[in-house]
Amino acid sequence: MAMTTNGGIPRPIVYMQRIQSFSACHRLHSSKLSDAENLKLYDKCNHPNGHGHNYKVEVTLKGPVNPDNGMVLNLTDLKRYIEESIMSVLDHKNIDKDVPYFKSCVSTMENISVFIWENMKERVGDLLYEIRVYETDKNISWYRGEIAE
Repeated sequence: MAMTTNGGIPRPIVYMQRIQSFSACHRLHSSKLSDAENLKLYDKCNHPNGHGHNYKVEVTLKGPVNPDNGMVLNLTDLKRYIEESIMSVLDHKNIDKDVPYFKSCVSTMENISVFIWENMKERVGDLLYEIRVYETDKNISWYRGEIAE
């Protein structure tokens, strides 16, 4: 078992996860491409009026169990952070028009994963392990904060 110590007391490292769903619409369209290139690349997902999804997001934390309260992070706090970082920002929104981050970034599920990561990281810091976004039951992306060189 992975352990850390705090004054000689073993502290197990535990993964915890909360799953949340939200509904939103978006249009896959890159300002760096022509309309014809966008249509060819994104096909029906480039429809000028957009399209919607019922997204599912898994927020996974990893950290030592606090020996005083038995938690990695209080679930009440995690729920609040998810509300602030995901739900109030994305739920029932037009992602491209309502979320400033996506004014210059294509709203793919990959970029939505990165966006949620950045928002959650501000709140939970190094406890954040992974963000997993299900755009559909078959289309899934996940992000762990890794950056290509």
